[in-house]
Amino acid sequence: MSFKHIATSLLLTACLTGVIATSGARAADTITRGGTLTYGRYADSLFLDPVLNDANVDIWILSNLYDTLLLPTDDGKGVQPGLATAWQVAPDGKSVTLTLREGTKFSDGSPITAEDVQWSLKRAANPKNGIWNFMVGSIDDVVIQDPKTVVLKLKNTDPAILSALTVFNTSILPMKAFEASPGATDADKAKAFAEHPIGSGAFILKSWQRNADMQLVRNPYYWRQGADGKALPYLDGVHFEVIPDDATRILKLKSGELDGAEFIPYARVDELKADSSVNMVLFPSTRVEYVTLMVRPKLKDGSDNPLSNEKVRQALNYATDKDGIIGIVTHGVGTPMTSFMSSATPYHAGTTPLFPVDLDKAKQLMKDAGFENGFKTSIYVLAGNEDEIGIATALQQMWGQIGVTLDIQQVDNATRTAKYRAGDFSMRLAAWTDDIADPNEIASYFVYSKTIDALHSGWKNDEADTLFEQSQQELDPKKRGDDYAKIQEIYNTSGPIVPLYETPYPVTLKPTVKGFVQIPLGNNIFVGAHIEK
Repeated sequence: MSFKHIATSLLLTACLTGVIATSGARAADTITRGGTLTYGRYADSLFLDPVLNDANVDIWILSNLYDTLLLPTDDGKGVQPGLATAWQVAPDGKSVTLTLREGTKFSDGSPITAEDVQWSLKRAANPKNGIWNFMVGSIDDVVIQDPKTVVLKLKNTDPAILSALTVFNTSILPMKAFEASPGATDADKAKAFAEHPIGSGAFILKSWQRNADMQLVRNPYYWRQGADGKALPYLDGVHFEVIPDDATRILKLKSGELDGAEFIPYARVDELKADSSVNMVLFPSTRVEYVTLMVRPKLKDGSDNPLSNEKVRQALNYATDKDGIIGIVTHGVGTPMTSFMSSATPYHAGTTPLFPVDLDKAKQLMKDAGFENGFKTSIYVLAGNEDEIGIATALQQMWGQIGVTLDIQQVDNATRTAKYRAGDFSMRLAAWTDDIADPNEIASYFVYSKTIDALHSGWKNDEADTLFEQSQQELDPKKRGDDYAKIQEIYNTSGPIVPLYETPYPVTLKPTVKGFVQIPLGNNIFVGAHIEK
């Protein structure tokens, strides 16, 4: 399909999405405006700048504070108008023309200008800024054609450029306010700006007590309208309470202290489905659960690292009973992974579960690797997280059968994230969710060594790197699919993870909460949420 046809198809999808949303909206007289929705989170945000970021605890909040030129559809597969009302990809695929929405403002009341768009996209594409610049790395220049039209000049064809314009790091920020923030570098300014962010999303950050709570209030300048013809959001605000302990989040929800809570343990799903006082929802997702392995020859303390041996990694995989973990931890909600990327990710390849359990093969691989007597290692899990503790306990027993002694270390999210980014870990439990309807993001993060050393693990494969770079410019869907199939074949065999399962997002809400959605790309969307009286 040509780029022109792709753009036309996406535009039609956007229009149809708007029709569906309008026709499916609740009648205006049944929607209650006002009130504050209190939502229990498993961990606090860390840093609310959209460019210098890579943590879900931030990303899933950013979409409520900032806006992008295009927005993902609720099914996570398409794009729809955002701060841009129309877009056109040139026939040669080397430029994108975007028409900016009239009359939009930032949360401080200042107008959103073409200069803000130009500056924001150039900042996002700057290779010195953050790890996600590759998603818009094809942008060579952003040209202001007139006050309501900007043109992206591309270095090369980019099959994912439209989807990239929906992603958090392409959020539009006020240039003057950001540049006026104290600091000598972009990172310094971002740190200061993020304490009191100015965006054009549905909400504004009112207050933030780290590791305790965050208060968002409605943005009076937000551009979208609700079913009643008035400006969204319906809510006066959203109050996030940080409650790392799963059981406590559920107790607070059932007692009425919370209106909603995320990451419900799968062991509690059936119980909550049967409880008429709550609404247990499993939102479709692109979420995969896995163990990240640090595979550099030496650990941070200078000791030899057994996980640097590919045969050891394969042994751990063959010793892992994924079906058993799915049964124990997810109570059947999860499904085995057939690739490192979710089955809902475009260009996913794989029809059979990876590494079926085979203890004899695992033991032989350990012997071949020179670890017939096993070794000791450790894994970081989130303190108070029932699912992660359950997974690690199961792995401890399973890997013990091949001589691997696993030390389970429970830590808070900030500590684990810091050690992960510093490469100071042996193993950590982790979950991934796509932020874009394209495989380039997960492939870059997991596979491409030039992004973050493949999950900060130190894994590197030259052929996979070359294939990824090739896929970034390939417009032929079949050829691009072939590139990604080979990438998956290489990574699934030798990569630095133990793939476990993919699951939906488990969220519990009060029955009076309507209109909230967590889309397959993970974003928590509160703009259309309201509380029935």
